[in-house]
Amino acid sequence: MVSLARPLPGAVGLSHLRAYEWEAADGVCGGSPHLHLVCTEAYVVTGGRGAVQTLSPQGYREIPLEAGAVAWFTPGTVHRMVQGGDLRVTVLMQNSGLPEAGDAVFTFPPEVLADPERYAEAARLPARSGPEAEAAARRRRDLAVAGFLPLRAALEAGDPEPYRAFQRAAAALVRHRVPTWRELWRAGALAAAERTGAQLDALEAGAPEYLAESDAFDTVPSRHGGWGMCGRRDEYEVPGATLHQDG
Repeated sequence: MVSLARPLPGAVGLSHLRAYEWEAADGVCGGSPHLHLVCTEAYVVTGGRGAVQTLSPQGYREIPLEAGAVAWFTPGTVHRMVQGGDLRVTVLMQNSGLPEAGDAVFTFPPEVLADPERYAEAARLPARSGPEAEAAARRRRDLAVAGFLPLRAALEAGDPEPYRAFQRAAAALVRHRVPTWRELWRAGALAAAERTGAQLDALEAGAPEYLAESDAFDTVPSRHGGWGMCGRRDEYEVPGATLHQDG
């Protein structure tokens, strides 16, 4: 595939999701609850219907999703996409590259979160496709739901401490990744912002020569039907786009 000279606007990540239709222990069909540590994520609903269930300091919320709706959640917000009927979304992810470098933590039970090796094994997919990958994706979804439901129940009962404890455990799990994330941020989102600053400086100085470097780009999904956290995922392997994530 041809490599692009520039990332997508703002160095965002991009993918398309079709929400899982597997029924969980609570009778709800959908994906794996998780949070991001430094990335805001947005769902742009392109078809079907469903909802996203969230846990935040404001409590538990279920946001309806239907074609044309947009929902987004900031770092630390636990989110779970649930199926209502052929739900399809386009995902826009801040700081492209960071989610693929581990900026997503499943709501596994506390005893799993407390053991990095056990967590990594539970989150890992053994293959990119096939029955073994599907079975593993479903197991980790079920384990994440098993940890999510007590967090939700506690918040609904007015006790935020289990949710806060999960946030602390998630932060501890990924702390060692921060130097790598910092480099990805510098090369992606920060570099994009700095290019804008340089362009503004050039315009102010009456020197728009950088416009001679303008160009147009296009691409198509490099992979269809991957096993994402929330559903089957179509991915784009271009700078500034969401790449495949095994865990």
